Amino acid sequence: MTTPTQSPRSDTRARIIDVALELFAEHGYEKTSLREIADRLGVTKAALYYHFKTKDDIVRGIVEKMAAPLDDAIAFGEGKEWSPELRDELLRRFAAGMGERAPLLRFFHENQPALRESAAGLAFKDRMIKMITLLHGPEPTFRDRLRATVALTSVHSAMFLLKADPCMEPGARPAAGSPTLDEAMEAALEVALEVAARIEPSAH
Repeated sequence: MTTPTQSPRSDTRARIIDVALELFAEHGYEKTSLREIADRLGVTKAALYYHFKTKDDIVRGIVEKMAAPLDDAIAFGEGKEWSPELRDELLRRFAAGMGERAPLLRFFHENQPALRESAAGLAFKDRMIKMITLLHGPEPTFRDRLRATVALTSVHSAMFLLKADPCMEPGARPAAGSPTLDEAMEAALEVALEVAARIEPSAH
């Protein structure tokens, strides 16, 4: 007998987040109510409250889901001696995870002012700083810290460039001259690795 990989409760939470993201994209975060989210899901508000009491709670769920690739990469890199190989593997893991989270990245970009000072937004910022530190290694110069930051945010930047395109979802047909989401993520990783290649703390 196999064990389910996801409990009904966690599956319901994931569905709520997916539906909330759809409505936030359609109407904006501020104009979307919990009632609308419940109606789209086909559940009562009481059922929705069981998982999320407020829209802020849903946002925390969104940020936690988006932070999963960061958490995985940080867990992989912590305690290891810095090397160019480790630096590049951290970027590959981060880019692979973020490429699967296009709707989350869209929401993050479009709602940065609201998220910037929220508890969830600050927690995500702390994760990014930790990841940047792992990328540039010990005793970095300012330029190395800047390169690490630019390398990491190139993945987000690729999503920003694509956000108005109709090819945001995996498998969607791109407009003429536009990359698919997968192609954009591949380009973002290529740029990230090129920038990060100049980080060499041992050479200082």
